[in-house]
Amino acid sequence: MEDEFLVALQLEDILSGGGHAVVGTVPDLAGLGGLAEAPDVALVDLNLRDGLTGPAAARHLAGQFGAQVIYVTANPGQIGTPAETAIGVVQKPFTRQSILAAIAYALAGCPAAGRPADLEPLG
Repeated sequence: MEDEFLVALQLEDILSGGGHAVVGTVPDLAGLGGLAEAPDVALVDLNLRDGLTGPAAARHLAGQFGAQVIYVTANPGQIGTPAETAIGVVQKPFTRQSILAAIAYALAGCPAAGRPADLEPLG
């Protein structure tokens, strides 16, 4: 979930280039209803087009789809109560490698010894 168009395009490019399918780009909480498929992993910014709704969106994605949540934000202090399936934070500005490493870690089942340096733990 990302409300900034250019950042959303950059993330889509990174994910597609890394061999991952992009289920959807959602700029606000209301846009969650338009997802046609359940995501395995969700990249979630906190401040979306409709305000500080990223934390609620992350909890929705975790609860409804069981998606693993990776917060992608410059303001991790705004997370509040993290989504049940949240695995960490990649701070903005991010790199291609930091996003792909976080996704690979999530898809590998979050092995204890394999946490990427740029995927900060929650709390």
